[in-house]
Amino acid sequence: MLRYLPAVLSLALTVYCVVDAIQTEDTAVRNLPKIAWLILVLLFPLVGPAAWLIAGRPRKGPRGIRQQPRRPLGPDDDPDFLKDL
Repeated sequence: MLRYLPAVLSLALTVYCVVDAIQTEDTAVRNLPKIAWLILVLLFPLVGPAAWLIAGRPRKGPRGIRQQPRRPLGPDDDPDFLKDL
């Protein structure tokens, strides 16, 4: 059982990175196009996922949350709405 552990961990890491890469927006992916990252992760079992986690994922903000453009919370916070009043 213990001898299968590295293979299972490698497979789990690859699946995690493939799913993460697929769910990441095209504009947020760093250094390579999204399809290139997917091919790299799938063809190179340990190097590809490690490269994705280090160099491909979007950078995280100060609290560990991925940076996304801020959206207005309500109509009074939306400058376009306020211009029309």
